[in-house]
Amino acid sequence: MNLRQLVRDVAQRLRGSSVRYGHGTSNAADDAAYLVLRGLNLPFDAPADREVARQDQARIERLLRRRIHERIPVAYLLNESRRVIIPRSHIAALLQERLRPWLHRPVRRALDLCTGTGCLAILAAKAFPRARVDASDLSSGALAVAARNVERHRLAGHVHVMRSDLFASLGRRRYDLIVTNPPYVQTSAMRALPREYRHEPRMALAGGNNGLDLVHRILQQARAHLAPCGMLVCEIGRGRKLLERTYARTPFAWPLEQVFVLAREDLPRA
Repeated sequence: MNLRQLVRDVAQRLRGSSVRYGHGTSNAADDAAYLVLRGLNLPFDAPADREVARQDQARIERLLRRRIHERIPVAYLLNESRRVIIPRSHIAALLQERLRPWLHRPVRRALDLCTGTGCLAILAAKAFPRARVDASDLSSGALAVAARNVERHRLAGHVHVMRSDLFASLGRRRYDLIVTNPPYVQTSAMRALPREYRHEPRMALAGGNNGLDLVHRILQQARAHLAPCGMLVCEIGRGRKLLERTYARTPFAWPLEQVFVLAREDLPRA
């Protein structure tokens, strides 16, 4: 059996199961490719006609059974992400391609608030190589993962990992750019989450009754930590309509449906 056949067979079994997607993949074919290739420590561009040894087929079978019966996301099955939410922020696309038109000043200091794995901090450091980036989170477990990822990308000289309850431990630091993907899942939605999501830390998902508890705090506190003309970029899930009703006079810009951008001068005053 070659890789193409193995991925096809795994995808077929996933389609016939009750698994749910959303942790880096959105369908059975992508989930199968992720499980097979990373499960065999192969790159995503490995030749499709590469033969798969029987012992490797057996390893994929064991992983697949756990994926189906225990409903564990592939990243957790492969120990690629532990003690922290699996990265999937829409802000990543902005940092890679489309954020610069929204910026009104050079980025010399940046903050990734609620950093989790540190992925947005790492992308910010690569997007703005002259910037000093702080990556903060309340979870010690998440910070341990973020620190390892920063080291892995050889960015220890550019990204500083620190523990903070939002802005509480940041003192008088001010930033040209703050990016944040805070917990924003509503209480009612938390109760209805598929089993896959229940493997993730609750504190990384739960955003209160309407999902905006932490977003309100960020909006109230961000002005004090932004430089003049600095920008806040925040992901809020499906809360756009409620947010705009609550802050009717605030000129939110939406480069993506779930992500708003605000200049310091446009932030609501605490």
